[in-house]
Amino acid sequence: MEYQYPIPTVGALVGSPSGKVLIVKTSKWQGLWGVPGGKIEWGESLEAALRREFREEVGLELFNIRYALLLEGVFDPQFYKPMHFLFVNYFAQCSSEEIHPNEEIVEWAWVRPEEALSYPLNRITRTLLEAYMGQGAA
Repeated sequence: MEYQYPIPTVGALVGSPSGKVLIVKTSKWQGLWGVPGGKIEWGESLEAALRREFREEVGLELFNIRYALLLEGVFDPQFYKPMHFLFVNYFAQCSSEEIHPNEEIVEWAWVRPEEALSYPLNRITRTLLEAYMGQGAA
């Protein structure tokens, strides 16, 4: 399906009780690492979409959800096809590091925020991680 308008999406950098954050690799970002998230459904609030995406993609329940930043991807060459996204990004917490990945998740890792910077991250996730570390949230 081709879209004629920017597509709003949600995603979050999520911390665990051990102080690690979750990063994931999906085929959509051409081997780069990112965070779980996805499109907002019609009539769905941002927070409800975020909670749904995390349940669907990695089986995690989120709490302490807080807005982080808004980013835009206009035909980002890192994405597998030309799309125009609005990325509504959050920081959140979870109580477990047990992942139940769906078919979108190729690989995942719980890492210290500074370690995550050594991974090949997509541009959106690198910006989100830098904001997280800059706020002393690590």
